[in-house]
Amino acid sequence: MTVQKQSVCKLCRREGVKLFLKGTRCETSKCALNQRNFPPGAHPWARSRHSEYRTQLREKQKLKRYYGVQEHQFSSYFKEAVRMKGNTGENLLGLLERRLDNVVYSLGFSPSRRGARQMIAHGHVNLNGRRCGVPSALVRSGDQVSVTTRDNIRKLAKSSLDERSSYPMPSWLERNSDKIEGHIQTLPKRDDVTFDVKEQLVVELMSK
Repeated sequence: MTVQKQSVCKLCRREGVKLFLKGTRCETSKCALNQRNFPPGAHPWARSRHSEYRTQLREKQKLKRYYGVQEHQFSSYFKEAVRMKGNTGENLLGLLERRLDNVVYSLGFSPSRRGARQMIAHGHVNLNGRRCGVPSALVRSGDQVSVTTRDNIRKLAKSSLDERSSYPMPSWLERNSDKIEGHIQTLPKRDDVTFDVKEQLVVELMSK
């Protein structure tokens, strides 16, 4: 797992949108975007020149950072999306949504995707009853995701569920809060992605 050395709040400020990299903190007044709604670095307003390439690049960076993937991973997902039938942009979003760390986060078992990746990498998440330590593993329809039986981990997952109880559940997922497990009912569709992203701009950039 790649270590993020810089402040993740700077990533939200760079993109100008909340990427929810710190979980429920992003919903409070402590969110860096609420306090300093401008790009990080010296003379942030001096970099105001706009171009087609910049617009496409910012959209790609926003999508990468939202799901927490690196450039080589993102390129692999795009190549796979091109090989799949249907709209390439929608295929790309579907692959990113199906990542195990995103599923654990969407089910509410972790306050952030970053926390979900750590939980998976440390062996605290089971996929179809077997431990899975790969955050980038892609789930399929019918799969079951659950948290380990360790009391301290289940306590943390339950705490996250309580904090995020008001968050809407994606329609393609089903959750059993008592057992702290989830079920993949179907593969995600474009309408299931609530994040504001123009995937066509990303496709145009990656196709150059």
